[in-house]
Amino acid sequence: MKNVDIQNIRITAENYYRNGDFYCSEAIVKTIKDAFELPISDDVIKMASGFPVGIGGSGCTCGAVTGGIMALGLFFGRSKAKDESVNQAMALSKELHDIFKNRHKCLCCKTLTKGMSLGSPDHMEQCIGFTGGVAEETAKIIVRELQKK
Repeated sequence: MKNVDIQNIRITAENYYRNGDFYCSEAIVKTIKDAFELPISDDVIKMASGFPVGIGGSGCTCGAVTGGIMALGLFFGRSKAKDESVNQAMALSKELHDIFKNRHKCLCCKTLTKGMSLGSPDHMEQCIGFTGGVAEETAKIIVRELQKK
């Protein structure tokens, strides 16, 4: 397994968001893909483009969490029918979900950003932190699971 710098993963994802390069879910997928040097097309980042601001701006599930779950799927998901690896992907996704929920009390973007204007300094600060935190936790899970193999 490639040696990855977990702290750098956090910083890179935060900077993608901070600099306006990518939104939360995209930043996490790109950062994880690049940090682990996955031999897949950058087209995978496009798959994350519908999740920011709680799934396309609807305010539902936090895009950072969905991006983290997508990144976990790159490693532990399935591509063949009836492959039991789906169980690991689901368990790790629940773990990431629970980490975020325990820290922030919910995953609802509308609730997490209540009283904030989209793009305001307080919104940006919070979502940059969510993006970096989820990227970091996702990377920790990936490293832990790959070390078991």
